[in-house]
Amino acid sequence: MREEAPHILAVDDDARLRNLLRRFLMENGFRVSVAADAAAARAQLQSLVFDLIVLDVMMPGENGVDLTRALREESQVPILLLTAMGESSDRIAGLESGADDYLTKPFEPRELVLRIRTILRRVSRPALLPVPAEPVGEITFGEFRFDPVRNMLWRGEEPVRLTESEGALLAVFAAAPGTVFSREDLAEGEGEAPDGGGNVRTVDVQITRLRRKIEPDPKFPRFLQTVRGRGYVLRPDS
Repeated sequence: MREEAPHILAVDDDARLRNLLRRFLMENGFRVSVAADAAAARAQLQSLVFDLIVLDVMMPGENGVDLTRALREESQVPILLLTAMGESSDRIAGLESGADDYLTKPFEPRELVLRIRTILRRVSRPALLPVPAEPVGEITFGEFRFDPVRNMLWRGEEPVRLTESEGALLAVFAAAPGTVFSREDLAEGEGEAPDGGGNVRTVDVQITRLRRKIEPDPKFPRFLQTVRGRGYVLRPDS
């Protein structure tokens, strides 16, 4: 197997499924490591770098959603959650915790591979509107200032870490403050998602994550606002 093949960490307390995941993913060109629970996954993450984590939600001890939320405090490694729970509220909870996608058991193994490859393509390039060719200067809002050229955000003098996609998203808004962008506009350029409409939901997840970093109260956004029925708008300081 080529050394540059993406390295996947599969985390599931079911030994049978864990081994099936390893075998199937390796057959499809991935390097694969496995872990039986959150503690074992953390140990692996301390010594190895992974391109993506396939993570079971219902595990004894620390569950997959809690582990995802904790990992998002220190890492932006893509995470695909696996769960036997198919309710939309469960899916939303998983995405809000910071997961990139959510697949309900039982699933078709080929769909798992398709979703993994879709996520890896998405994180390898910002799937958002291109920033205009004309240079855009720094923009300020509240305690924050954002430099779209350097893709850097500061809160006062402290840098705030952004993922590539978060920086690209904020750069789109910074290029046209006060302009309402629809979810479809912001998702433009993404490949087709396996379940259809997934690109638009990805935008919603990215907006939620960005609000957690720039809003005093993300539930009542002051800067990155929702315009009902139209989309999102950045309203910086006057």
